[in-house]
Amino acid sequence: MKKLTNSLLLLAISALLSNCSKENISLNNTDETNGNHTSSPVNIENLPGKYIVVFKNEASFKGNTDLIRGKALGLLKRNNASEMVPEHVYSYALQGFSVGLSIHQMEAISNDESVAYIEQDRTITLNQNFRGTARGGKKKPGGGGGDVTQPSQTTPWGITRVGGAQNGTGKKAWIIDSGIDLDHPDLNVGVSISKSFLSGKQKNNPDDENGHGTHVAGTVAAKNDGIGVVGVAAGATVISVRVLDARGSGSISGVIAGVDYVAKNGASGDAANMSLGGGVSTSLDAAVLAASAKVKFALAAGNESDDVKNHSPARTNGPNIYTVSAMDVNDNWAYFSNYSSTIIEYCAPGVSIHSTWKGAGYNTISGTSMAAPHVCGLLLMGTISASGTVNNDPATPNDPIAHK
Repeated sequence: MKKLTNSLLLLAISALLSNCSKENISLNNTDETNGNHTSSPVNIENLPGKYIVVFKNEASFKGNTDLIRGKALGLLKRNNASEMVPEHVYSYALQGFSVGLSIHQMEAISNDESVAYIEQDRTITLNQNFRGTARGGKKKPGGGGGDVTQPSQTTPWGITRVGGAQNGTGKKAWIIDSGIDLDHPDLNVGVSISKSFLSGKQKNNPDDENGHGTHVAGTVAAKNDGIGVVGVAAGATVISVRVLDARGSGSISGVIAGVDYVAKNGASGDAANMSLGGGVSTSLDAAVLAASAKVKFALAAGNESDDVKNHSPARTNGPNIYTVSAMDVNDNWAYFSNYSSTIIEYCAPGVSIHSTWKGAGYNTISGTSMAAPHVCGLLLMGTISASGTVNNDPATPNDPIAHK
């Protein structure tokens, strides 16, 4: 387990605020048609005028959304911001809300005795390193997304490496990502409890318009049904908690809303996957830590070839939180993967991973995003063991390779 104690994290939560400057994070993107690597910077930016307000912890607040909303409105009113309306209200993983504010309003609210801290809202992106060529079956005339002739089933190398597919029927995985293809024939999607935390036209649409979340879901739980691929916990129910848009981008405030939703609705034995990340966020780390008391979390380490301590939520520590680095088919460290001597629990397959995709299709892509769901599937099936260690880990000791 990770070495940072809960008390130390709580101390950090009360003492730290996020860095408010723009942060340039280098990811490796590729041409979707040929898979050639090109280097392209992705900006993780402040969202001007948007803030996350966290109240001081009081037991009576937890789980009472109406009370938190009322407290938020009262806070805004007495600090000359009554015209502002909370966008997200958090009551399970955090007690707080997100809102648009002027600088003067933010400064006044930060000094209110009911407020623990305020954090600048920022963008957050998926932890995918590069994309291959998406392929699906041939669409039938007049067919919808799921009305596709499917290829025969294969077992991706990553599934074999972590111990093979197991029967995940009856298990439940929460995929906090870009959504899930709700009618993909190779996935058992919990449509009725899937939800989007995006704004605008996508507010009520948990369907995947990017492909990334569907890929993650397939590695966790694609059915063992003779078509497409098979997942680690084959046939488990996957729930779309959509926090990223068609470009794979979202906000920290929206991601916290998704984590809060899992904290409210998840149950013991469930697992959640977060294959996304950005700079340091005290509020996001705190939300994941609180939610992990109920649901186990698999977190992608990130793809910046950097120390995990510089990235949220990957840096979050807790007994039910598993940060995952990436390796290739030869058990060699993936050059893009973030690293740590103290924070990462496991390494898992993350290079050239074949899985489900939007539009009832399939795709082969790479990243720590692809490594984390292998561990999420194992968490659904029970405890995780190790099968050797990854080669050439830049941090010591070498990360153990996840296995059933």
